[in-house]
Amino acid sequence: MSEAIYNRIAVLRAERGISRRELAEALGVHYQTIGYLERGEYNPSLYLALRIARFFEVPVEAVFSTEPFPRIGATHQVVA
Repeated sequence: MSEAIYNRIAVLRAERGISRRELAEALGVHYQTIGYLERGEYNPSLYLALRIARFFEVPVEAVFSTEPFPRIGATHQVVA
């Protein structure tokens, strides 16, 4: 049984205008690996997760999580 690892790779790539192929080349992996990661079909090794975070210059927790990330633009209602 595999546990889900959620990621923001596609969002980070889009923000920076980087293609899957460009990211894959920078990381030394096949471009299809990036697609598998983005779709949650493959969980990265710790080493690869750290390299991805380093590439985007963010903490690993900003890229990967065991909980789904909030949707972009989602607002939190404050209940008084």
